Amino acid sequence: MTATAHAANDNQSSKQLAVLVLGAIGVVYGDIGTSPLYAFREALRPFAHDGVAPHEVIGLISLMIWTLTIIVTFKYVLFLLRADNDGEGGTLSLLALLMKKTSRHATIFFFAGIIGAALFIGDAMITPALSVLSALEGLKLVTPVFAPYVLPVAVAIMLLLFLIQSIGTATVAKFFGPITLLWFVVMGLAGLLHIADDPTILLAINPYYALDFVTHAGFVGLVILGAVFLTVTGAEALYADLGHFGRKPIQVAWFAVIFPSLALNYLGQGALVLSHPAAASDPFFLMFPEWALLPAVLLATAATIIASQSVITGAFSLARQAIHLGFLPRLEICFTSASNTGQIYVPAVNVVLLIGVLALIITFGSSAALATAYGISVTGAMVVTTVLSFQFLRVVWGWKVPTALLVLLPLLMLESVFLGANLLKIHDGGYVPVMIAAALMIMMWTWRKGTKYVRAKAANNDVPLERFLASLERRSDHGPVQVPGTAVFLSSLPDMTPNVLLHNLKHNRVLHEHNVILNVKTAPRPYVSEADRVTLRKLSDRFTAIQLLYGFMEDQNISAALPLCRKAGFNFEIMSTSFYVGKRKLVGDPNTGMPHWQDKLFIAMAGFAIDPSDYFQLPSNRVVELGEQMVI
Repeated sequence: MTATAHAANDNQSSKQLAVLVLGAIGVVYGDIGTSPLYAFREALRPFAHDGVAPHEVIGLISLMIWTLTIIVTFKYVLFLLRADNDGEGGTLSLLALLMKKTSRHATIFFFAGIIGAALFIGDAMITPALSVLSALEGLKLVTPVFAPYVLPVAVAIMLLLFLIQSIGTATVAKFFGPITLLWFVVMGLAGLLHIADDPTILLAINPYYALDFVTHAGFVGLVILGAVFLTVTGAEALYADLGHFGRKPIQVAWFAVIFPSLALNYLGQGALVLSHPAAASDPFFLMFPEWALLPAVLLATAATIIASQSVITGAFSLARQAIHLGFLPRLEICFTSASNTGQIYVPAVNVVLLIGVLALIITFGSSAALATAYGISVTGAMVVTTVLSFQFLRVVWGWKVPTALLVLLPLLMLESVFLGANLLKIHDGGYVPVMIAAALMIMMWTWRKGTKYVRAKAANNDVPLERFLASLERRSDHGPVQVPGTAVFLSSLPDMTPNVLLHNLKHNRVLHEHNVILNVKTAPRPYVSEADRVTLRKLSDRFTAIQLLYGFMEDQNISAALPLCRKAGFNFEIMSTSFYVGKRKLVGDPNTGMPHWQDKLFIAMAGFAIDPSDYFQLPSNRVVELGEQMVI
């Protein structure tokens, strides 16, 4: 390759990296970028009755900067972004990787995984509500006339945001990236300009002041820690969104733009409060002169809309992982990018999040009320991720237990302290994320338990495929009527005769000239190469077994896999091929199986599942559905 070609490739890769960095700023870091709106304000609130002492302001800012450094920089940006499952991140991706590597403590890790996933979805509901309300409340500083319109405008913004999700992450990122970049630049400059108000705030860079504050603040300090942790909201979304942009763009964005801007802004807020203690009521917006206040509020509102985007996209990724890992029923998944399979839209999840967000906005009514409810879901998810990371270090990277403990135990202790601080707010709205997470956990546990029970009950009527084929050979002279063409029978158990095949024989008394037992399997890794996609076994002259292997982040598109089946040796004519799909109607029985309430929940969840022919994208007009009833 010539020097000119190398230079062209370098320029292209640099341009591509710049585009991804800008997209990561807009989508991945939107959540953490809105924390300055309310984190320092809420941390100062317990001191409001008797004023804030200078050492308390310096201690608080030091705590915030070092919380960002330890938890976001060290844990997420430098460590967890490397703990990926073939490029995918998030609690369930980490869980899938551990399940692939070892079966020890599988039950413990399963429950840890669904707890982390449920808490993250709770976070995805609270973040949009809190962020948008905190920005719009800045309008009250412009003029009190705007006060009655804060809630209606917040509701309207959320409706619009969730309506545009179907256009895809890539399109949203192109629009949101530049706005968020401007937001971080404005935040950093505003903070930089105010550091001169009282340069002693620069002492906060020394971690001694953070430790001194914690050790001398007593019980009030523990309460304040819950507010301090608001500075790192969005870190878990950062990890979950790994598959959307990749590790390098996320890391470059953090060190080049995000961290410096956040640190400067918090230092500026601290300097402002040191020089003007009355600014403690709303230090972020009071950093701006009167002429710039309205533009700042409008930019903050745009930034909070974008902040909501980061957790929404993370929730979509997590939902797809949960579906493919068997934690949720098969829901419709729409792919919004032709080149990046990580960019998806899940309509059902979008609707659930929208309902949750609107309920929170209307119920709590203000960012101050919501801030007390925030934190438990974030800290809980982080603790779960740290626990799973310990096993990752041991199983995947091969670290010794003492070494893994040396690295993660201090982090776990720190996050546990933050979790304890947030649990103190359980009675003051903190029960909301706990209730959301508990409901989601029960749903995922019920679906997993129910599908396991249905499979076990169906197994009682299963006929081993080998025995079935042998019986056909014995009855070859007076067996079922043979009809021309090819029949493809979907089966979840490759060694068992599909029920839909047995029903077809029972009711129609025919057997096709060529028959395929098709099994779709999800691998415990995000992606599977096309070379490993198809496994074909010739069972007899009339029967062939085909297994299609997909990663848990892939679209399980059978139609797209048919050309690969042809290459593997499965010759068929699509116009003479029928795809047989079984549809099972579940009927609850209070005297058998799971508890009656769980039966009802499982049947209701099954009703939301997308039709198998749509989920697997079978060729249209070539599908035959045969139904059966099952009492559970």
